[in-house]
Amino acid sequence: MSLDKNYDGYTSFSYLDAGTDYKAFDLADELERVPPYLLALSDDQEARVRGLLESCLLVSMHEHLGVFPDRIEETPEYARLGRMSTAFKGLAASHWDAVFDNLMDGVCTIHSHSGWQWDDVLHDLGMRLCDLAHQDFLFHCLRIDDIQRAHDEGRMAWIATMEGAAMIEHDLDRIDILHGFGLRSLGITYSESNALGNGLKEDRDGGLTKFGKKAVERMNKVGLLIDCSHCGDQTTLDTVEWSEKPIVLSHIGAKALWDSNRLAPDNVLEAVAAKGGVIGIECAPHTTLTKNHRSHNLDAFMEHFEYVRDLVGIDHVGFGPDTVYGDHVGLHRTYAASLSLEESRGAGKPGQEYEEVEYVEGLENPTEGSKNILRWLVKHGYSDEDIKKVMGANALRVMGEAWS
Repeated sequence: MSLDKNYDGYTSFSYLDAGTDYKAFDLADELERVPPYLLALSDDQEARVRGLLESCLLVSMHEHLGVFPDRIEETPEYARLGRMSTAFKGLAASHWDAVFDNLMDGVCTIHSHSGWQWDDVLHDLGMRLCDLAHQDFLFHCLRIDDIQRAHDEGRMAWIATMEGAAMIEHDLDRIDILHGFGLRSLGITYSESNALGNGLKEDRDGGLTKFGKKAVERMNKVGLLIDCSHCGDQTTLDTVEWSEKPIVLSHIGAKALWDSNRLAPDNVLEAVAAKGGVIGIECAPHTTLTKNHRSHNLDAFMEHFEYVRDLVGIDHVGFGPDTVYGDHVGLHRTYAASLSLEESRGAGKPGQEYEEVEYVEGLENPTEGSKNILRWLVKHGYSDEDIKKVMGANALRVMGEAWS
């Protein structure tokens, strides 16, 4: 991102009167909820970072840009009111040029108890777009050229994304409608199975359904990037085979390093890459652990990155940190059942013991992650060319193919 940000201090819904037009919550600090962490570099390395920020397009393949309540236990009520604030201040301090925002995700229970319903997701998307329309820093990204424009103008391109397709039910035309509202990426499933295929929590994976194959065809035709991060392995392999365009695993890690359903085995990672796809490495708390790093931190996360890089090549890996502005660990505790966390983690398996953390140091939110991922790559001697690929160019390539 350009080092000069075009941000004027706007905060969410400031065009309304808080307490009168809507219920206000005390929200988490966007930048200093926990002690800030910045990976130390030499003067020469700092100069490289500044140069890369000017010359590279930086794309996060998966984040959640809403700000959660400071008292995380208030989240169910906050979510039910359907007016989630966006972290404009935090984003203006980050390095990203473009971010895939997955909106309220599994906590989107505005009009239903279980979430992922059609009315829920359209309400969430429409409310976020209204907020964006009242400021100029964060703008709705609808085409690849918007990302270069964001970089040149010191702004940020906001890419609307949903992690699972349960809300389309059995109606293919809803894919067109979502695209019409500006969605640009859609997951096949979110952990639980739906009409398209099997989620990662299931005991058996029957792969893509016949309706799922039709949905993949429709996504290809309308120009939606397909994501299988929360799918069962066979459903992912079927999607790779059936899709005419490359797909992504936007936020995942290597199961070879940590035996969790949330991570992908080598054959799945290789299949996605062989079709031209990209694998984004994630760092949501207690996901990308390793036997070498049983306390989740920056090095554990980057061990997954280097494993996948060695497995599929530097042209097929990127970053989808999957971070939030707020207490991510507390959020997981609050929504453990609806987010299928017990089924997705490797807890309880022999050799899978790990130390619980209250946050992932250096990767607390999208802002901190944008800085420390780049700094880690510089510190560990990656070339400018390789850094440009994994920080954005790889994602841009697959986006261009999918959106065309």
